[in-house]
Amino acid sequence: MAKSKQKNKNKDKQKLKSDSSVSTQASSESQAEESPKGEKLQKVLARTGIGSRREMERWIEQGRFAIDGRRATLGDRIFPTQLVTLDGKPVDLGSSEQVRCLLYHKPVGEVCSRKDPEGRRTVFDSLPHVGSGRWIVIGRLDFNTSGLLLFTTDGELANALMHPSSMIEREYLVRVMGNVGESTLENLTRGVMLDDGPARFTDVVDGGGDGINHWFYVVLMEGRNREVRRLWESQGMTVSRLKRVRYGNVFLPSRLKKGEWMELPEKDVEVIYGMAGLPPKAPKPLSDKEQQKLDRLAKKSGRRAARRLASGDNAPKRKRR
Repeated sequence: MAKSKQKNKNKDKQKLKSDSSVSTQASSESQAEESPKGEKLQKVLARTGIGSRREMERWIEQGRFAIDGRRATLGDRIFPTQLVTLDGKPVDLGSSEQVRCLLYHKPVGEVCSRKDPEGRRTVFDSLPHVGSGRWIVIGRLDFNTSGLLLFTTDGELANALMHPSSMIEREYLVRVMGNVGESTLENLTRGVMLDDGPARFTDVVDGGGDGINHWFYVVLMEGRNREVRRLWESQGMTVSRLKRVRYGNVFLPSRLKKGEWMELPEKDVEVIYGMAGLPPKAPKPLSDKEQQKLDRLAKKSGRRAARRLASGDNAPKRKRR
């Protein structure tokens, strides 16, 4: 009986010791989780709407940012109390709870960079002014490609949509010069090797046409430079017209003319955040007066683009002196 009691006491002591050890371990893990490590600089900057995360990484490498007076480097983490400057000017690190998203019908003859060394017109020249933050383009189209472009003021959203892991479909309407046979279409959907690795269309649909010129709808799951053109060129074909008509679940509206843009309503903004796998932000509310002004600007932008295209004026802009 005494031996049994002693055994039970020993078991209780071991259990208490074990429980104490587990409790101490859980406490230290909890403290480790609560210990602040800060957030990556490029992630915080993208959230403010200054630019996409990739763009922020380039600016960090260029030495444009400083943290508390020290030049920032990739991999730096920051806290809300620290001072971050861009080109010597303080940056407001507070992320906006509201967002603006815009759909633009890009005409041929515009570049997707903010500034062009050749002085050519950029897509940003046609967009409305943003009070705080700035427009970030989601994906790019080359100079000779027209169609759907999305813009946002949320850098995290732009980064998520452009990241290769997002696997978002891009659909194009393309006019091809050459005799396209079944073997060519099989090669393009099975995959070919380009200079920067293997590539393929996930879908090709006949769009009609007569003679040497034929239309096709093609779908890509990525957005490498000139990928549609290079895929067709790998089969000895020439692309004479190229237009993006869809980005994920967003289609180019038939009523939106070249050079025109439209502010996306809340339901469309939610769709875009859903594509990115992010919780949606509310669109910035606009008064009736502001909305009317934006509608006028959008139509005016389209009329200017139509005049340029009709006159064939894709020449570089004159630089102001």
